[in-house]
Amino acid sequence: MIRLSLLQFRVQAAVGAAALAAFAILLAVTGPHLASLYATSGIDGCQPASCEHLASDFLQQVYGAGSYSVLYLAGVIIILLTPAIIGLFWGAPLIARELETGTSSLAWNQSVTRTRWLAVKLTVGGLAAMAVTEGLSLMQAWWAAPIGRAVGYGGGGNELAMGRFSSLVFATHGITPLGYAAFGFCLGVTAGALIRRTVPAMAVTLAVFAVLQIAMPLWIRPHLFPAERTVVPITSLDSIALLQGGLNGSRFNLGALNVPGQPGAWVLSSGTVDAAGTPAVVSPAACTGPSVENSPAGFVGCLASHGFRETIGYQPASRYWAFQWTETAIYLVLALILAGCSFRRLGRRLS
Repeated sequence: MIRLSLLQFRVQAAVGAAALAAFAILLAVTGPHLASLYATSGIDGCQPASCEHLASDFLQQVYGAGSYSVLYLAGVIIILLTPAIIGLFWGAPLIARELETGTSSLAWNQSVTRTRWLAVKLTVGGLAAMAVTEGLSLMQAWWAAPIGRAVGYGGGGNELAMGRFSSLVFATHGITPLGYAAFGFCLGVTAGALIRRTVPAMAVTLAVFAVLQIAMPLWIRPHLFPAERTVVPITSLDSIALLQGGLNGSRFNLGALNVPGQPGAWVLSSGTVDAAGTPAVVSPAACTGPSVENSPAGFVGCLASHGFRETIGYQPASRYWAFQWTETAIYLVLALILAGCSFRRLGRRLS
């Protein structure tokens, strides 16, 4: 049965191998030059006061080259879409196609039981899906390592400056692609078993996968672990987002983009409080005069002189792998639940 399943899976295996080979060649051709740009940037061995500036210059150089930034973002998108594509074209037709073509009565009435048939199919397809997706992720991580190191040194200024906790980077690096691939494949199989038609099952697979991939970074992942909270002087922030109704206005919104003393931390929320610890969105009258007009730094300094501080909710960088393992486990559990639903459905009379 295993040998037969491997033979039946040869087309999908060939497509997956070709995709990996093409991706590997593209990255192998461009990777050495990207690494050489990093080596000549002076980031390695830099003094703390100059590291951020050098890292930003390197990211700007890579971004200005055009092809590297396009390749980086294209690789991220490919890895994000791969589990969904696997669910659509490997998972959804697995059972639905047998039912549509009428071959189910032949396939499931031989010496091989339905349970064994599905177990082998899920094992072969699931492992292949995980191998292809994680293979793409590992190659992308190797190629983009110079960019990641520059971001770790505080580099910024363009779209390449995405930290490890950013939605795109977190979902395409580490071990989470394994969970996404297993879930996408089992989701497609289950949709095919329930709907019994390939095209509608593909549509449902895509819709459910997209909804969960949107919900996870927005509403689920930030709450997997209790957030740490700190209150810091607003003048200690390296990066801020300042929104005002004009510098002449009295209302403002000061958002922290980093946590002092916590490099690489994931900022979940931030807000300004006054000297009494009360949330503040209205600036003192002294901070709205001509002396602070058109001067964000002067405005922030004025707020600080009146006792305004920034309260920040964040996840420390040290929790990165805890988040990776937890989210991967969630998707693997969902994949097992979906596989169980497929076994249950297949155990019933389907025709």
